[in-house]
Amino acid sequence: MSRYVAIFGKGKNMKKETILHSNIDGLYSEISDIIFEAKNDIKIKINVSMTVLYWNIGKILSEYVINGVKPEYGKNVIGEISKRLTQEYGKGFERASVFRMIQFYESFQLYEKVATLSQQLTWSHFIELLPIKEEVKREFYATMCKNENWSVKTLRERKKSMLFERTAISKKPEETIVNEIAALRDDKKMSLDMFYRDPYMLNFLGLKDTYSEKDLENSILSELEKFILEMGSDFAFMARQRHFVLDGKDYYMDLLFYHRSLRRLVLIELKLGEFEPQDKGQVELYLRWLDKYEKAEGEENPIALILCAEKSQETIELLELDGGNIHVGQYLTKMPPKELLEQKLSLAISNARELLSKHESNNEIPTN
Repeated sequence: MSRYVAIFGKGKNMKKETILHSNIDGLYSEISDIIFEAKNDIKIKINVSMTVLYWNIGKILSEYVINGVKPEYGKNVIGEISKRLTQEYGKGFERASVFRMIQFYESFQLYEKVATLSQQLTWSHFIELLPIKEEVKREFYATMCKNENWSVKTLRERKKSMLFERTAISKKPEETIVNEIAALRDDKKMSLDMFYRDPYMLNFLGLKDTYSEKDLENSILSELEKFILEMGSDFAFMARQRHFVLDGKDYYMDLLFYHRSLRRLVLIELKLGEFEPQDKGQVELYLRWLDKYEKAEGEENPIALILCAEKSQETIELLELDGGNIHVGQYLTKMPPKELLEQKLSLAISNARELLSKHESNNEIPTN
C-alpha cells in the first residue's frame, strides 16, 4: 500500500514541477518581451534625438551662412565651430560631418518630415539619401525606405539599380509623382505605377547563358527572398504552376503572389523570348479566371506581370498595355554597365513623358 502512495505522491510532485516550469517560461517570455520593447523604444528615441540635433545644427549654420556672410568667411566659421565641438564633445563633429548637417537641413527643411522619417530611418539612411539632388527622387527613396523598412545596405542597392528610374511612376508628370509618393507616405496607399518596374533586375539568380523557363522559375523560387526584395516587401508567394481546367483543357499559371498594400493577386508569367501579342490573350484569360474564382471579398481586381527577355514599345502601345491591369516588363539576368543603364532609362522616361504629353494635347477640348 505504501508503495502505491509513494508513487502517487511522486506523480503529484512531478505535476507541480511541470506547472511551475510552465509558469516560469510564461513569466520569462512576458518579461523578455517588455525588455525588448523598452530597448527598442530607447533606440528609436536616441535616433530621433540625434537626427533632430544634427538637423538643428545644420539649420543654425545654414541660416548664418545664407544671411549675408561671405562664402569664404562662412567656411572658416564652420571650420572653427567644428574644431570647438570636436574638442568639447569628441567624434561626430568633424568638418565634413558638420557640412553634412548643413546639407541635411537644406535637403529636408520641414521639421515635421524629419521627425516622422527618423522614427524608422537612421542617420546612416539620411547620409545615403543626401547625394540625391532631385527632390522628388529623394522623396521616393525616403518613402520607400520607410514604407518597406529597408536597411542602409538595401537602400544603397536600390539606388545602384536605379529603382526610381525603373519604376513606372518616374515616367509620369512631376505633380503626379509627388501626389502618389505622398499617398504612399501618409496613407500607405500604393498605386500600380509605384509598383510596376521596367526592367526588372534578376541578376541575383545566377543563371547560365542558356536556360529554360523552368530554370528561370526554379531560380526565382530558390532565391525567393531576393526576388521579393526586387518586387517589393509587401509581396507574398502563393502558388507555382497554379492549375485550372476550362472547357476540358488544362491551364497552368507560372507564379502567383499577393500584394498586401495593393490588396490584389499578382500573376507573373515568364517568357524567355520577346513579348508576343498572343501573350496578352493568354494572360487576360488567367486574370478573368482569378477574378471569378480566386479574388476574395474586399480585394481589388487581380493584375499580371509578363516578364520577358525583350519587348517592342510600339507593340505595347498598340495593345494599350502601358497602363491598366497587365504590365509587360523586361527582365535582365545580368547587371548592365551603369552608363548604359542610365542612358537606356533616361531615354525611356523621356519617350514616355513625350508620348503622355501628346496624348494630353490630343485629348484637349478646343475653345472657340
